[in-house]
Amino acid sequence: MNRTVELVTDRILARSKDRRSAYLSRMEAMSRRAAGVQRMGCANVAHALATIPEKERLRVLDERAPNLGIVTAFNDVLSAHHAYEGYPAVIRDEARRRGASAQVAGGVPAMCDGVTQGYPGMELSLFSRDTIAMSAAIALSHDVFDGALFLGICDKIVPGLLIGALHFGHLPSVFVPAGPMSSGLSNNDKAKVREQFAQGAVGRDALMAAEMAAYHGVGTCTFYGTANSNQMLLEAMGLHVPSASFVHPSDPRRELLTRESVRAVLAMRDDPSARIGAIVDARCIVNAMVALLATGGSTNHLIHWIAVARAAGIVIDWGDFDALSSVVPLLARVYPNGSADVNDFERAGGPAFVLRELIDAGLAHGDVRTVSGDSLRSQCRKSAIDPSGALVFEPVAEHSHDESVVRPASKPFSATGGLRLLDGALGRAVIKVSSVPEDRMVIEAPAVVFESQAALQKAFDAGELDKDFVAVVRFQGPRANGMPELHKLTPALSILQSRGRRVALVTDGRMSGASGKIPAAIHLSPEALAGGAIARVRDGDVIRLDAINGTLDVLVPEAEFAARPLATLSDEARAVNEHDLGRELFAGFRRSVSSAEHGALTWGD
Repeated sequence: MNRTVELVTDRILARSKDRRSAYLSRMEAMSRRAAGVQRMGCANVAHALATIPEKERLRVLDERAPNLGIVTAFNDVLSAHHAYEGYPAVIRDEARRRGASAQVAGGVPAMCDGVTQGYPGMELSLFSRDTIAMSAAIALSHDVFDGALFLGICDKIVPGLLIGALHFGHLPSVFVPAGPMSSGLSNNDKAKVREQFAQGAVGRDALMAAEMAAYHGVGTCTFYGTANSNQMLLEAMGLHVPSASFVHPSDPRRELLTRESVRAVLAMRDDPSARIGAIVDARCIVNAMVALLATGGSTNHLIHWIAVARAAGIVIDWGDFDALSSVVPLLARVYPNGSADVNDFERAGGPAFVLRELIDAGLAHGDVRTVSGDSLRSQCRKSAIDPSGALVFEPVAEHSHDESVVRPASKPFSATGGLRLLDGALGRAVIKVSSVPEDRMVIEAPAVVFESQAALQKAFDAGELDKDFVAVVRFQGPRANGMPELHKLTPALSILQSRGRRVALVTDGRMSGASGKIPAAIHLSPEALAGGAIARVRDGDVIRLDAINGTLDVLVPEAEFAARPLATLSDEARAVNEHDLGRELFAGFRRSVSSAEHGALTWGD
């Protein structure tokens, strides 16, 4: 093993020892109980099994046949999740073939950030993660299941489902993906039209045509944002059957992979080491972190995976990500870190190739257990259909099929990972550097302070920002307004950078990874509403963002800066954040949420 990866793993183990031990003890106690249908009262069992065909019901009762719970995030608004509509029928059919039964235990909410981006609904997005976790717990609280299958793909849905699953860590569990949509208008061409629209060069009709050509069918959006990063991380954690992430929804392999997921969860029933709470250990979490860094994945996971780890009794922090980033090479370039989309990524070798390279280079733990019963190294395979029509798994290719998209560890795009920790007088933040030009890794310029992305857009439209500056957008943290993603900032800042202006962004909000080529210090903690230093910044203060040395400072005398009063959120702005589109219902979340660096948790300690 690489020495740094080993040291990070060891310090996570030491830091988590007591919490992890308590978690495993609870899960072990749960797993020792009799099955629900033997343990529960007759009326309780009758309610639970009332809709199961009589023959299956008798099998569950008399033969103790396993009953699987399905937790689904199906809806028609998310293109990625629409494909799940028919999955329960396939899962039930495969369970029956294998002498088991399966029931939809419950559905969880699933919102599309692409729909809500830039609008008030986006302020519920981050909190939807913990709502999904709670919804998954409610679904499984019927407590009559011997295993679970989780159907979800997108941004907050997978972390939420995984947090919920880990609170039922005594169950064997498998995550079931549905695949990306086919490639439409390229992500680069889509971005160009967005920039043209922001400059007034094209109208709404042209922009609408471009967006419709990019997002045009069933499946995950094809850029490498949070949704597709989720899939990469689940592969790295061994929670999918092999190479399941990026097979198109209409590919004949897709249904076979779903059926294979049923086989896998049933095969784990009698093996305590195969329960999800046992599989997701410190090594498994480190593998997810390494995979994120090696592929230039979404910055959202520097929040979400802290929460996921905590659900399994494991404590990680941004320092762990930063240490790993110093030794993990960048092996993939997928938009916004390159021109390829996830379909190109899969054709070039996909997750199986990347994980094989990381493991063989000593950068990931290849001996961890997976849901297929194999080690992660053994699971680095690609799916295929043999002449008889059966699903088979073949070794991943020895070489990349396209080195402009995926490279071996011996020939990376960069010797270090795509994410960095920034620390300094303004607090702690993260930055995605995998597509930031080398001459923009350090920006020193006067601050222009905004309290919403709409205010920055208004200043841009008025021609007030054609200069070097650091945009400071505050009161965007989880306590202030739920920490929405600020993607509306990207076109304006990209235009200014393309004009030669030296610009950067500093915010206590989120950007996912869509900041692309713009230096963006995001997730700044503490946030403004919690008394963070960002609330002391004034227009004209010189900000220095140094992504090479990992610093974020304001060049104002320390005593003078500390003596300044904190800016406050106006009553009018606070009222806007608290009302309409259901925001009132999340007031308790805003009051109790932890910082971004601590996972933006609304549960636990």
